[in-house]
Amino acid sequence: MIEKLNFQKMNGLIPAIVQDVDAGTVLMVGFMNEDAVNQTVKEKQVVFWSRTKGRLWKKGETSGNFLDVASIQPDCDNDALLIQAHPRGPVCHTGQETCFGNGRPRGLSSILERLQRIIRDRKEKKPSDSYTVKLLNDGVARIGQKVGEEAVELSIAAQYNNKQRCIEESADLLYHLLVLLEAKDIDTTEVAQELEHRTQA
Repeated sequence: MIEKLNFQKMNGLIPAIVQDVDAGTVLMVGFMNEDAVNQTVKEKQVVFWSRTKGRLWKKGETSGNFLDVASIQPDCDNDALLIQAHPRGPVCHTGQETCFGNGRPRGLSSILERLQRIIRDRKEKKPSDSYTVKLLNDGVARIGQKVGEEAVELSIAAQYNNKQRCIEESADLLYHLLVLLEAKDIDTTEVAQELEHRTQA
């Protein structure tokens, strides 16, 4: 892939668009030379060529908000890159999620993907005051019981004319379901694939 890239049009540089692999949000645009592309591929973290500093610059080297690479795709002319990545925090120097403002989609799938990442982070770092960690430590049987309890509470709430209560109980159920999926090492994309398969049945 690197050998086919055309760095000549922009005097040794190509634009690189970085997209959140989960949310689909465009996070930022930078420039890469051949060394930056090679280092990005090698380290699996986004590295740019800084035109102001005149050197390679790994995104997050100061802030710690690295961009972990999920995939790299050149365009049809091989003179631009689309990099899908997992952001480890706000991408913009202003503190916003993207360099284009906080334009992250707020659809259910986006929120569930973000929540799953948070749950996975709790699982790995195990903060002592985390309810998620407590649930995971209690085991699959206890988490499954909580999913059942939340489903019953949602069913009961649905019997009454209280829309907000149904929304709250739905959120509780979805959260506990995500914890159960994480305990079973199931990614939300696998569930999405199953649902997609069923829409074609």
